[in-house]
Amino acid sequence: MFIEYSDIEKEYLKSVDSSLAKVIERFGHIYREMETDLFSSVVRHIIGQQISTAAQETIYKKLILKVGSLNSQTIDSLTLNELQSIGITFRKANYIKSFASKVINGIFNIEELNEKDDQEVIKELTSLDGVGLWTAEMIMIFALGRKDVISYGDLAIRRGMEKLYNKDKLNKESFNFYKKLYSSYATIASLYIWAYSRT
Repeated sequence: MFIEYSDIEKEYLKSVDSSLAKVIERFGHIYREMETDLFSSVVRHIIGQQISTAAQETIYKKLILKVGSLNSQTIDSLTLNELQSIGITFRKANYIKSFASKVINGIFNIEELNEKDDQEVIKELTSLDGVGLWTAEMIMIFALGRKDVISYGDLAIRRGMEKLYNKDKLNKESFNFYKKLYSSYATIASLYIWAYSRT
């Protein structure tokens, strides 16, 4: 399952931004996989904080091998030492255990996120230990499929935008200008800016 978008979103972005239009034409349709399980997505993105995508995937695969089925119960059954043994830092292990405990005890209702608007989702997710704005935004894109998300906290996004718009440094004011320009399809803009930043 991939992030869903069509020519409608692409044509809109091309119409409002000639620089981005060239990137869209260059890359064509971008296929980025969705994460179909919300609990796993939160765990995956806590693991992925401040490490490379390759390192994130390696550790995540080790966790899957260790627990079989990744859910609140299997995470709760692991000790902090067991989580650390596969490369998760002590701090992140604590965050993941805390998250599992809150789901089990009904303190955090993960399924209700689907019914909330973007700002409510950010508020709920950032109430979790170890989940900041960037992590919440990645979950919104890759697990909830929200279409209007672009992250100033994402280094590849900032670098891609700096390159695209010939800026030495992208400040928050400039970022917000482009974010408003891309609305309501900022997520699709993100896909192209990520791709462009890697060139």
